[in-house]
Amino acid sequence: MPPPVGSAFNVSEGIAMSNEVILEASDLTKHFPTGASKLLQRPTQVVQAVDGVSLSLRRGSTLAVVGESGCGKSTLARLLARLIEPTAGSVILNGVNLTNASSKEMLKMRRDIQVVFQDPYACLNPRHSIGQSIGTPIRIQKTMSRTDERHRVFELMDLVGLSTEHYNRFPHEFSGGQRQRAGIARALALQPKVIIADEPVSALDVSIQAQILNLLEKLQADLDLSYVFIAHDLSVVRHIADEVAVMYLGKIVEIGTPEAVYGAPSHPYTQALMSAVPVPNPRLAAKRKRIILTGDVPSPVNPPSGCRFRTRCAKVQDICAVEEPLLIDRGQGRLVACHFPD
Repeated sequence: MPPPVGSAFNVSEGIAMSNEVILEASDLTKHFPTGASKLLQRPTQVVQAVDGVSLSLRRGSTLAVVGESGCGKSTLARLLARLIEPTAGSVILNGVNLTNASSKEMLKMRRDIQVVFQDPYACLNPRHSIGQSIGTPIRIQKTMSRTDERHRVFELMDLVGLSTEHYNRFPHEFSGGQRQRAGIARALALQPKVIIADEPVSALDVSIQAQILNLLEKLQADLDLSYVFIAHDLSVVRHIADEVAVMYLGKIVEIGTPEAVYGAPSHPYTQALMSAVPVPNPRLAAKRKRIILTGDVPSPVNPPSGCRFRTRCAKVQDICAVEEPLLIDRGQGRLVACHFPD
């Protein structure tokens, strides 16, 4: 299990963060069976969506997971919250192994870890009012009376910037940003310690994205929350994350602070990603060298041997096809899975 990396102090907010690990994934793996034998009616192949991922989240911090579409980010998010069962590996939350927990134990642990989903409309029941949707976790957990639940929902709506007068309105009567605020309020209903945010702003307008990000940062400071933030917008991640993990084809290839990963990326895939980030200054953009990757992303059903990035890497050598690089500290205060990091 790689040790946590990064600073223990958030300079932008001036908030001291604990080095205590609140959420830890060890060798987390998820393979989906696919294809079927006509004779035996059994799966003939597996999609290696997440393959041996290990990471840790410190209390009060934000760990961002980035990568291109199909790399396994959302599957990893669901594994961390145990919305789907892992093929192998473990998830430890506050010292408790979620992967071994029974249904009854998991129901109790749900109070400590909640999810904010990407689509703010699909995750709300269209037949329930916003107030009912926000109060659903409270009713499932039976932690309050109906009267207290209503008061708690009013508090949550005010906390995320929704008018309490809209308690009885339905999801289709709200904008995308308002629906996402309702989704955040629902995630906060049981006072969790960890929030898994699965691309919470990607479906919103740019101006609304900034409002939601500011809200998440304020809630983190006020409620001592820890975030796993899944995203593909690298410019968003740079301003919200304390640590950044880069995924490629089901594996973590680099973990470090935003300053290290953005300022001097070490893995060739990370370098290609960062070269694609838009630069608002035309003069700087003209001077920057864009790295264009050749070929397509290999199939997760049959990934390349050794390093999974070797089929698109300009630095590939013979060892890359034979030996899989380990995610270890190769200097400069970051973890990199590459035989020839910069």
